[in-house]
Amino acid sequence: MNNPLDSGFYTETDLLGFGFKSVGTNVRVAKNTTIVGPGNISFGSNVRVDAYCTILAAGNGKLDIGSYVHIGGHCHLSAGDGIVMGDFSCFSQGVRVYSRSDDYSGDYMTNSTVPEKFTNCLRGCVTLGRHVVVGSGTVVLPGVTMGDGASVGALSLVKESLPAWGVYCGIPTKRLRDRSRRLLELESKLMKEFPGKSG
Repeated sequence: MNNPLDSGFYTETDLLGFGFKSVGTNVRVAKNTTIVGPGNISFGSNVRVDAYCTILAAGNGKLDIGSYVHIGGHCHLSAGDGIVMGDFSCFSQGVRVYSRSDDYSGDYMTNSTVPEKFTNCLRGCVTLGRHVVVGSGTVVLPGVTMGDGASVGALSLVKESLPAWGVYCGIPTKRLRDRSRRLLELESKLMKEFPGKSG
C-alpha cells in the first residue's frame, strides 16, 4: 500500500518521458517539485532533487546539472539566464539562486508583469564548479561563479564570484579560510570503486 504522506520520486525513466533535455542514470526528482521549462534542463548521473523545490528554466533559460549532485528540499532555482552545477556540487535546503534580479533603486519598475523596457534587470548565469557546497538558506545573485571546491556557510549572501577552494560565510560572503582538498582523494577512490558511474 502506498503511503499518502510520501510523495516519492520520479526516476530517469519517468523524466525521459517529460521532455527534459537529457537525463543520466540514477536520477531522482521529488514528485512534488515544480518545474517550468524541462526542455532546457539536463541531468548528469547520480542526481537527487528533494521535495518542494521550484525550478524555473522557461524561454531561453537553462539548468545544467552535473553528476553526483544533490539539491536539498525547498530550494528555488531561477535559471532564466542559466545555472550550471558542476559534478559533486550541492545546494542544502532552502537555497535561493537567481540568474536575474530587478533593480531596486526606484529608477526603474520591478517585477515580471512589467514590460522589459521599463525595468533594468541584472542578468547573468550562475556557475558552480566541482565540489561546491552551498549552505541552507543562502541567497546567490546573478552572474556569480563559484570556483571548484568553494564552500558557503548557511544564511549567506553571495553577490560576487568566489575563488576556488575557500570557505566563505556572511552577508555578503567573506573568505574565512582555505578548504581542504582531501575530498579529491575521496573522489578518486569513489571513481575506482564505482567505475562508469560518473556520467
